Amino acid sequence: MNSYGRLFKVSIFGESHGHVTGILIDGCPPGIPINEADFTTDLNRRKSGAPGTTLRQEKDIPQIQTGTLNGYTTGAPILITFNNENVNSEDYSKYSKIPRPGHTDFVSMIKYHKFNDLTGGGHFSGRLTLGIVSAGVIAKKIIKPIELCAEVLSVGGNTNIAGTIVKVINDGDSTGGLIECNVNNLPVGLGEPFFDSVESLISHIIFSIPGIKGIEFGAGFNSANMYGSEYNDVIINIEGNTKTNNSGGINGGITNGNPIIFRVAVKPASSISKTQNSINFETGKSEDFEIHGRHDVCIALRMPPIIEAAAAITFADMILVNKGIFL
Repeated sequence: MNSYGRLFKVSIFGESHGHVTGILIDGCPPGIPINEADFTTDLNRRKSGAPGTTLRQEKDIPQIQTGTLNGYTTGAPILITFNNENVNSEDYSKYSKIPRPGHTDFVSMIKYHKFNDLTGGGHFSGRLTLGIVSAGVIAKKIIKPIELCAEVLSVGGNTNIAGTIVKVINDGDSTGGLIECNVNNLPVGLGEPFFDSVESLISHIIFSIPGIKGIEFGAGFNSANMYGSEYNDVIINIEGNTKTNNSGGINGGITNGNPIIFRVAVKPASSISKTQNSINFETGKSEDFEIHGRHDVCIALRMPPIIEAAAAITFADMILVNKGIFL
């Protein structure tokens, strides 16, 4: 449920407004150099502060509790925690009566028999992606020289990202975004058919990130509009490099040595300033309401380091599995 991976396994925990959130990493090889400063760059990329992001400011200082000694991993499980300090919990109890559209209020209330934590989204909050980013920092060290780079291509269908964000803020609304991730310096042969194909494993963890609603590799959905003569990637040398990369670096669920390219669709943030309507579960009638508090206008803006980390975790696991099979 809250774990992912076979040999490089991560287990996520915490709530948005709880005392701590974090990640437990099992299967990390010994001898990987690691210290708290290594996490700074990616955690800062994930932080709020830019226009269109939440006003909630947290220090996001990783506390490495176990699994390292003298600046190196020991091979034991690594526990990393983050304190939640800037918590401003409004009365979320009303959302058990009037569930917010697009949120998990209704489904979590039913699934967990009203014992679920609604404050800040509880265990469903994007706050928990701190753990994913942290595990990704370690995974990136394991998979070198593989490199990952994710960036926001557009928000609200517009490449004028700054201008679109200003408009959405003024409208009291939210917007989605499109993110592309490139993975370079990959070896040939990662991935296992059928259910552990590269696409299957990446998609699994990517869809675990709150707000992700779609993913495509290479030409993606546009491949449905192409002929085979257009789509097929011509191999141009004995290293397997191809003239085009419509397959997105993957054939038969296995890496072919070309860059993996995938794009993800991020939905608009569910919390908006505009008046919305929902069912009041006590009266059975529709009711207008407004959401107050701190929330992102576009969650896609903070997604690139999370996408990179999720993919890095997957490749770390695949590389360790591959070594176990092909010793």
